[in-house]
Amino acid sequence: MTPLWIVLSGSFGAVSRFVLDGVVRTRIRGEFPWATSLINVTGSLILGFVTGLVLFHGAPDDVQLIVGVGFCGGYTTFSTASFETVQLIQRGRYGAGAVNAFGSLAVTIAAGGAGLALAGL
Repeated sequence: MTPLWIVLSGSFGAVSRFVLDGVVRTRIRGEFPWATSLINVTGSLILGFVTGLVLFHGAPDDVQLIVGVGFCGGYTTFSTASFETVQLIQRGRYGAGAVNAFGSLAVTIAAGGAGLALAGL
């Protein structure tokens, strides 16, 4: 039954990403991929929080599988972030490309840690 929940959760994550990406892109114009960054940061926060629930509060492992593997797997998109970094560099926007690559990595790690810490409270 868990694989079915992972599939459903992953589908919900993918649709959520699609909707949020569209909302952010209509409100913030420009070349920097703010939508992808926001999606990856919030996905990392959610994954950290769910992991913390399992580690610190004894939540069932299936919760981590369904939300972490399913929802966050469908929601976050590090492949898109990588592709958008390459696009920025190809356009000669080296600074923005570096910020997107290294900044996204740093902020998503911090978000995952923040989620873990929030769950531990």
